[in-house]
Amino acid sequence: MCGMNAVRSPMAELLARKVLPATTFVASAGVRTGERDPFVDAVLAEDGLSLNDRQPRSLDELEDDYFDLIVTLAPEAHHAALELTRSMAVDVEYWPTADPTTATGTREQIMAAYRDVRERLKARIAQRFLP
Repeated sequence: MCGMNAVRSPMAELLARKVLPATTFVASAGVRTGERDPFVDAVLAEDGLSLNDRQPRSLDELEDDYFDLIVTLAPEAHHAALELTRSMAVDVEYWPTADPTTATGTREQIMAAYRDVRERLKARIAQRFLP
């Protein structure tokens, strides 16, 4: 879960789906919806992943509201998840993740910021969920 479900959380969703068993339900959402980010498509494509026609969605748009774990990637999302789950038996973990949309410079410098987020998410997912 992140702020707008446009960069960090969809990236984390696809990276988690790639390594977790198909029986594990993985979804991402934002506190609100943002615009799809073409840099996310580009860095995911480098890993052979695609969002296809998936668009950013808010937490209210998720089909299932039962989770064992919510991972938040931004402070705003963390506060929203804690509020949402205050009366539920759900673990909420905060993984502080840089917002690559703040990167400036050449296209390659911006791509480097997005790649850094992708690689950090991969490492964190592996550390948390893989043996």
